[in-house]
Amino acid sequence: MPKKPPRARPSPPNDPAGLRARPITFQLWEKLMSSEWPLWEVFIRGQHGLNHRHVGSLHAPDAEMAIRNARDVYTRRSEGVSIWVVKSNDVTASSPSDKGPLFDPSNSKVYRHPTFFDIPEEVGHM
Repeated sequence: MPKKPPRARPSPPNDPAGLRARPITFQLWEKLMSSEWPLWEVFIRGQHGLNHRHVGSLHAPDAEMAIRNARDVYTRRSEGVSIWVVKSNDVTASSPSDKGPLFDPSNSKVYRHPTFFDIPEEVGHM
């Protein structure tokens, strides 16, 4: 007698999309996260660093959860002392093709170069 194919489990009443009735693949997970939670850019300041550096991105419902998730994902070995998260939609960047018009005016303002300022010894690293 041939075997009957397994029946699909019905979705529970609190799972109208039927997500618990089927395995979640990476593609489905990405679709769910990108449609519901915003993407956050994560910046971490290392213990011996003076600046924050971009370490990656993650999805989270709000800034507080983004910081918690960033802590868990990007600082597992206690290498960070400060975390910044910024919504990807709020990041504005210049285009590399605008390099000339954007940065050329600063070359004519030599007073902005640090060679015109004396830094006291007690200040240390700037």
